[in-house]
Amino acid sequence: MTAPAPQTIRLHRNSRVLEVHYPDGVCFALPCEYLRVYSPSAEVRGHGGGEPQLVPGKREVNIAAIEPVGRYAVRLRFTDGHDSGLYSWDVLRELGENHDRLWARYLERLAEHGMSRDSEVVKLSALEPRKYTPKGGA
Repeated sequence: MTAPAPQTIRLHRNSRVLEVHYPDGVCFALPCEYLRVYSPSAEVRGHGGGEPQLVPGKREVNIAAIEPVGRYAVRLRFTDGHDSGLYSWDVLRELGENHDRLWARYLERLAEHGMSRDSEVVKLSALEPRKYTPKGGA
């Protein structure tokens, strides 16, 4: 896939949405949280394919800066300090076109692991119940 460069990329800080407009008239409104948890960085995507690293607790994350990288990508600097992913035009288009499916899978994985969009703390209800046996007896 060789996606065209977006015509405009506009950050709406208050709603934490990155709006991406393409020359063919397609426009995507991508939440900052979604862009953060699907970062194309090695830290999130790894080096071997498959599902990305699960990144919980990013509901309130925003984009602090958007920096052009040549004529093929932008670097998004997030308010949580993450800035190692380069969002090529292909990656941005792919994230836009697959938003609904990817977001549903992310929410499903959070639930499977007892994690939350609001914090990185594992929900107690997701932990296996264990019987407590005092040392030395019973």
